[in-house]
Amino acid sequence: MEVKVLNIQGQETGKTVELKDSIFNIEPNDHAIYLDVKQYLANRRQGTHKAKERGEVSGSRRKLRRQKGTGFARVGDIKNPLFRGGGRVFGPRPRSYRQKLNKKLKILARKSALTYKAKENSIIVLEDFTFDEPKTKKFLEIKKNLNLTDKKSLFVFKNKNNNVYLSARNLKNDNVITVNELNTYNILNHKHLVLTESSLDYINQILDK
Repeated sequence: MEVKVLNIQGQETGKTVELKDSIFNIEPNDHAIYLDVKQYLANRRQGTHKAKERGEVSGSRRKLRRQKGTGFARVGDIKNPLFRGGGRVFGPRPRSYRQKLNKKLKILARKSALTYKAKENSIIVLEDFTFDEPKTKKFLEIKKNLNLTDKKSLFVFKNKNNNVYLSARNLKNDNVITVNELNTYNILNHKHLVLTESSLDYINQILDK
């Protein structure tokens, strides 16, 4: 599949690039996508939740009343989970939610996500560009030229581009990342995928195996 290369004014440059069938036109595997997205979201969890149990709540260990003869149920100390302010029974403890996936499965999921974007004609290829200084207004002009105003877009560069990143940082619907940060969740979570020429070459290089 061939795609025309545009400049930041949204005009055709006369150049075309190939979206390789082995990456952008495979048989999508929905289950691989599900597993990869689930792993990504799980690995983002901090797992720092904690509730105090009976042995961790401050309070006296004194038995509140004698065991028998009061006519009431027997009770222990004030830290009993049945009392207000007592410890929690089997409360959450800090834990890791990290999951592992086979590398080949992650590559398959990424290719499947890119295939869906290619079929939806949601991939735009731009000439490599940069900014001399961070300018959000300039970044919005590029989006307007590409007819992406108010559309959730993901801009992918081969290497880190601080000025472009800072220009888009305050925008709710836009993200600027490098190829190494590209993952299945990011691809599917944005309506349009904007690739620079060098980033597309790098994607072809690392995924075409």
